[in-house]
Amino acid sequence: MADATPTKGLQLRSLITQDGTLELSLAEVAVQAPAADEILVRVEGSPLNPSDLGLLLGPADLSTAKAEGGKVTAKVPEAFMRAVAARVGESMPVGNEGAGTVIAAGADAAAQALLGKKVAMLGGAMYAQYRTLKAADVLPLPADASAADGASCFVNPLTALGMVETMKKEGHKALVHTAAASNLGQMLVKICLKDGVELVNIVRSAEQAKILTDIGAKHVLDSTSPRFMEELVAALSATDATLAFDAIGGGKLVSQILSAMEQAQNAKGGAYSRYGSATHKQVYIYGGLSTAPTELARSFGMAWGLGGWLLTYFLMKAGPAETQRLRQRVADELKTTFASHYTAEISLSEALQLDTIARYNAKTTGTKYLVNPSKGL
Repeated sequence: MADATPTKGLQLRSLITQDGTLELSLAEVAVQAPAADEILVRVEGSPLNPSDLGLLLGPADLSTAKAEGGKVTAKVPEAFMRAVAARVGESMPVGNEGAGTVIAAGADAAAQALLGKKVAMLGGAMYAQYRTLKAADVLPLPADASAADGASCFVNPLTALGMVETMKKEGHKALVHTAAASNLGQMLVKICLKDGVELVNIVRSAEQAKILTDIGAKHVLDSTSPRFMEELVAALSATDATLAFDAIGGGKLVSQILSAMEQAQNAKGGAYSRYGSATHKQVYIYGGLSTAPTELARSFGMAWGLGGWLLTYFLMKAGPAETQRLRQRVADELKTTFASHYTAEISLSEALQLDTIARYNAKTTGTKYLVNPSKGL
């Protein structure tokens, strides 16, 4: 390996202390030299996804945040300490996915073949200047792709593809998606248009609805509309959608979706049953934009299900061959179906500025921040 290979680098860390304080800091950590089947990547882009924010900031009350001595601190309300007990006292690296340039490689031919190339990565600890991984675990990017192009090519694209695959495997005909104007939601619209899958999109404003209709979405509903339930039943009747993926979690939207599915199925006619429609209706909660309790008003018969859905578990069940097929589709459509757009690119030090934290933690639909650990080097 070259003499210029770094031995140390900065990494963003999140710690919750025993006394209920969140601490964010930049730590200097040793850079692991690649083994024979590994590569060393200079990280040049890693998105701030909601799942990353969950680890980075936890349940801290950011109104108490302070920046001093190179650290950001904030209080974690006592009511939430039990939920984070397993991570108390452990300084944790953050960042699920990213992309960058391979600057060193082990002796194996597969590793050497990646030297100097841009690759996308999944595996945690991506808010760091350098990351060592197995060559077999990264996705080589097309020659014309930048690190920003590839930084978000795992979590959102594979989640959107996983939703469609889940629909097929479970025998449903169409999908419902909430918080649908997000980067992920826009990808799902493009996938469904390309694959001929009916999709009902639920958003929270006219502005969000326009984002989706502008890219070709057919069924886009505003949950704040006074006619929302009527419009939802009509869309579900038209598409025969009996499977939904919910990014919000809290509140009554899950219940509204199940009830509207029940009404749409009953409208098909047939013999009356006091147990409701025999068609199974399923909602998977895959996000937590709202931390409020999930409210269920039991008006959707007895053939229904509510569960959680996580990309990691889906890929484990799918197996290596299926996962590779989906990854290859992402690579092939990186700048079209799976293109991501960023509001701003920030450095590791900028990620610890209080005003920047407030902006990227706002979780505003249509905004997405990219951490570039190599920015400013």
